[in-house]
Amino acid sequence: MITHRSYTVEPWAVRETRLDLDVLAQSESVFALSNGHVGWRGNLDEGEPHGLPGSYLGGVYELHPLPYAEAGYGYPESGQTVINVTNGKVLRLLVDDEPFDLRYGRLTSHERLLDLRRGVLERTCEWTSPAGSTVRVRSTRLVSLTQRAIAAVAYEVEAVDSRSRVVIQSELVANESLPGSDGDPRGSKALVSPLEAEEDVAVGHRLRLVHRTRRSGLRVAVAADHVVSGPERTTYAGESNVDVARLTVTSVLEPGEKLRVEKLVAHGWSAVRSRPAMSDQVEAALAAAGHSGWDGLLEEQRGYLDDFWARADVQVDGDEEVQQAVRFALFHVLQAGARAEQRAIPAKGLTGSGYDGHAFWDTEAFVLPLLTYTSPGAVAEALRWRHSTLPAARERAAQLGLRGAAFPWRTIEGSEGSAYWPAGTAAFHVNAAIADAVVRYTAASGDTRFEREAGTELLVETARLWRSLGHHDHRGAFHIDGVTGPDEYSAIADDNTYTNLMARANLLAAADACERHADRAAELGVDDEESAAWRDAAEAMYIPYNHELGVHEQHEGFTRYQRWDFAATGPDQYPLMLHFPYFDLYRKQVIKQADLVLAMYTCGSWFDEEHIARNFAYYEPLTVRDSSLSACCQAVIAAQAGHLRLAYDYTAEAALMDLADLEHNTRDGLHIASLAGTWTALVAGFGGLRRNGTGLCFAPRLPERFSRLAFSLQLLESRLRVEIGPDKATYTLLSGPPLTIKHHGTPVTVRADAPAVLVVPPAPSHPAPEQPPHRRPNAHR
Repeated sequence: MITHRSYTVEPWAVRETRLDLDVLAQSESVFALSNGHVGWRGNLDEGEPHGLPGSYLGGVYELHPLPYAEAGYGYPESGQTVINVTNGKVLRLLVDDEPFDLRYGRLTSHERLLDLRRGVLERTCEWTSPAGSTVRVRSTRLVSLTQRAIAAVAYEVEAVDSRSRVVIQSELVANESLPGSDGDPRGSKALVSPLEAEEDVAVGHRLRLVHRTRRSGLRVAVAADHVVSGPERTTYAGESNVDVARLTVTSVLEPGEKLRVEKLVAHGWSAVRSRPAMSDQVEAALAAAGHSGWDGLLEEQRGYLDDFWARADVQVDGDEEVQQAVRFALFHVLQAGARAEQRAIPAKGLTGSGYDGHAFWDTEAFVLPLLTYTSPGAVAEALRWRHSTLPAARERAAQLGLRGAAFPWRTIEGSEGSAYWPAGTAAFHVNAAIADAVVRYTAASGDTRFEREAGTELLVETARLWRSLGHHDHRGAFHIDGVTGPDEYSAIADDNTYTNLMARANLLAAADACERHADRAAELGVDDEESAAWRDAAEAMYIPYNHELGVHEQHEGFTRYQRWDFAATGPDQYPLMLHFPYFDLYRKQVIKQADLVLAMYTCGSWFDEEHIARNFAYYEPLTVRDSSLSACCQAVIAAQAGHLRLAYDYTAEAALMDLADLEHNTRDGLHIASLAGTWTALVAGFGGLRRNGTGLCFAPRLPERFSRLAFSLQLLESRLRVEIGPDKATYTLLSGPPLTIKHHGTPVTVRADAPAVLVVPPAPSHPAPEQPPHRRPNAHR
């Protein structure tokens, strides 16, 4: 049970009512603002104190060597790490020569509020300096969802009880000092001064810095413009050097008078454009933002989010915490991908440097399903980024002796950035997640242009990988040996069920796409023989099953392994990977995260309801959830198997992963996939959403705590509203042509003039499954 929360519970906001330095780093992640291109952590305006300074640009990284005790063929040689680029959010304040530092003086009040409808971070505080001068500070910050390069701050100081001399220093700062690593492998590799100066300018109200990364050769330009308003004698002056550009604004305020600075910051980067071109680019972005002005940017932001919430909002009646958390999740997932535009969506988005800013399979498997039905344009851009990395993926496959494309386990720019050899290399299921995302997006959007230009090639090259990776045995069965499935505590195993089923779907989807686009298939060198070989492999795919236990095996032979000694494992020894050798984990029945259980969700047509119940009961006592990706998957299958209270607790765990800092590493950035999983747990779990070709199926059932669940989905030209109560579900067509869906297996056609109101049948009854000791989800209130 979470007995203490750092933030108040509100339906459309996250509010921090006091400054707690112990959770400062967590709050910086929670209050981060991003649009997928620019990311600003929620650092205090004055820059200090801080947990982790962070200003990020999607796709900007530095290279570093990957050391090995013993080198080997095929080992990746260079890693990629997201870097803290030039920080444009700093506004330092001095009051009568005393720095405004919340560690000194007397802080009377301090509040920050993340407004999920307006897309801004607001801050208000009242502070008395050590010399006795009291000021009231207000700031509003945004990262624009409409003007991709722009972030902005409005900063206002008011004298409260005495005449005060006030100085505001608005800065651009490069190569900030970062805290060192704490040893957690989920953190990041801090690089010292990765940016080399090329240009620094301070003219009038304008500032500009241009730098280049030392090894990756990426050029980064950041520029700022200001609108200053205050008493008549307010003055300003600019200065710059290689790593700092500063505008200093000075004024004398009588009680009740205010000094206000509106700061617009433009960002750009390129691997190929020249320094003058980059300078011109950010200056042009500033000109466009200046034309809108601060009020215009606010209005554009609200309009963008009004449209998003009309498509994406999930309403939960009966649990205020989950209601707040799912909107917080939707907001941050949108921020992660809204304007990424053919760049990766990292596991932490642009909220922190955790996992070195890498993208994993999380994006396609967890984040893109949500965006497919709420913000499909972002999905097309994310998949076009994957398509752009095909040359590197083909090269990697060839290096491994395989055909097709082997997409990297972790990356920023497309090449493999993981030194986790060989278990990470064997996690080929990233290929299947990409293919699955292609199929889902094209079915939901009808985007045939994308399918022709990028989707078919992604399906072809991933199918080629599976066909060359697997083999037919003497009986004709098709096996995929030596792989790592989603459960990273079971590495280099034969016939992982999730991998095999997802590969099967990938092979069939590739063959179908080549039939639809025969000319495109010919361009890619696909002939009838190759397509037939894919279908043969798919139909002969081996799925391991233990007939004695009556359960599917996570991988061949898994159920004969020795069980992990849970009784001898203390609550302080989780996550297991930080306390036990992987060698021991690999050869025991212990599961880091949902694997076979995930397969029952993504490939549900393969399993009947009886097997879903039995499989879930078998694997639940083995699953320790040492990954934030697990709870949402377990929630979905728990709900399907009728364990609605357990599904509710898992949903709350996914929802509160960052707001309650359940894994104690939110300081490094938010868990974007777990946030997306909150939507999955609600919509696919309690809403029962599944795909059936181009159609949608629902099997809704609510937990006792919920009195109502409502959400909307975009499918082709139609927008469907689903509203679920304890006893009935209502399907309403908000726009578009009639839509045929299934409700608990029964086909229903929904028309604009006739909502379908259907009875929700009772949940199946099965004995409650057990969980490992110390790993039962918190019973959520």
